[in-house]
Amino acid sequence: MTTTAQPILVARGDTDCLLLPAMANRHGLVAGATGTGKTVTLRVLAEAFSAMGVPVFLADVKGDLSGMAAPGGDNPKIAARAKELGLALAPSACPVAFWDVFGREGHPLRGTVSELGPLLFSRLLGLNDTQAGVLEIVFRVADDAGMLLLDLKDLRAMAAYVGENAATYRTRYGNVSAASVGAIQRALLSLESQGGEVFFGEPALDPDDLLQTDASGRGVVNILCARTLFASPKVYAVMLLWLLAELFERLPEVGDLEKPKLVFFFDEAHLLFDDAPAALLEKIELTVRLIRSKGVGVYFVTQSPLDLPDAVLGQLGNRVQHALRAFSPRDQKTVAAAADTFRQNPKFDAKAALTALGVGEALVSCLDARGQPSVVQRALVVPPASRMQPLSDAEREAVVRASPLFRHYEQAIDRESAFEMLRSRAVAQEAQPASQKEKPSQAEKLVLGMAQSALRSIGTQIGRQIARGVLGALFGGARR
Repeated sequence: MTTTAQPILVARGDTDCLLLPAMANRHGLVAGATGTGKTVTLRVLAEAFSAMGVPVFLADVKGDLSGMAAPGGDNPKIAARAKELGLALAPSACPVAFWDVFGREGHPLRGTVSELGPLLFSRLLGLNDTQAGVLEIVFRVADDAGMLLLDLKDLRAMAAYVGENAATYRTRYGNVSAASVGAIQRALLSLESQGGEVFFGEPALDPDDLLQTDASGRGVVNILCARTLFASPKVYAVMLLWLLAELFERLPEVGDLEKPKLVFFFDEAHLLFDDAPAALLEKIELTVRLIRSKGVGVYFVTQSPLDLPDAVLGQLGNRVQHALRAFSPRDQKTVAAAADTFRQNPKFDAKAALTALGVGEALVSCLDARGQPSVVQRALVVPPASRMQPLSDAEREAVVRASPLFRHYEQAIDRESAFEMLRSRAVAQEAQPASQKEKPSQAEKLVLGMAQSALRSIGTQIGRQIARGVLGALFGGARR
């Protein structure tokens, strides 16, 4: 198995449409109406990156990508497409690692509350600006007090504690209204009722585990099994943003490489931007712009290019545009706008072609060696080499158990954090004689000791992690 960085044959028309590995971290777009072939295109790209030794992360929202772990040849349409394009069909499998937030179809994928940070958590809980400001105070109080927020019970306990001692914190952090704290607690209960508590905790995902290759040098395709998760679109979108932020924070600057270190696919990308507040949109745009220098290519998969903000769309140099429908005036504007984003080919009308493309056919434009978009081509996407049919439950279980990560993430850990610390302090306070209880409150003592506690903690590993959180990571999160 070769892992050299050869150009990727994406599609074949009058000429071959090639994606240059050195330009793959300039990001990309796979767009088109439902049923036009986006998922197969995603699969073809993922297979090609894996073959050249580049790990891949993608979300399987429909449950039909698990077959990438087995060789193809099971679908007559694939064989017919290969013959039509004059390609020799060589069935092959990809090394695959399955992940699942709920731990049912893959390794449990967890993160901590602190890592997610107040900005993403506010988005997750659907808070307004005032409530989001109070949540940020809760995070800051926890950071300054040296209390780790690992799971939802930590955040619930910390929010209740700050709310009960609002007067103490008002001067230092700002107003904390009981109504906002109540709204946060209700949103946390709602998140728990949707199964959200299983995502938060430890062991949290180590981003390095997404950057693995197998013994033959092929990149591991990390598949997030997201059929259940996708039932909560906001949770799905926030979780993918958190993963991207973790990669951004962890990976070093590498500049331009022969090939990416990782390719990250955002399926159903419109969910990242629907009703997102301006502050979050700015962070997403900044992430997409800067993560290229970390060697990460980001590919958005969505129905229409207009699902993405212009600031993000303008950074996507490699594009595969499948058919669009034009059943309404709004659809017609979308078709015209999509056609205008390409470097036009005098051989055909891109606007007319967009509504006439067949399944598996696309308008393709990739960056050349100078970083300039190529003239758009009308072409047929090449067939995938892996199996189109999903794995059976037994086959999936065998892949999970054969993974070197098996057993590392399967058992949850609950170490001491904010919930346990606050409970211990409350128990100690109750055990004090009545005469001592009239002394300064626990909250007042905490405020007086915060500076000393923070300084003492800087010399420890946890202290360094908390300090980094105070300085602010990409989305306001802090390492564990």
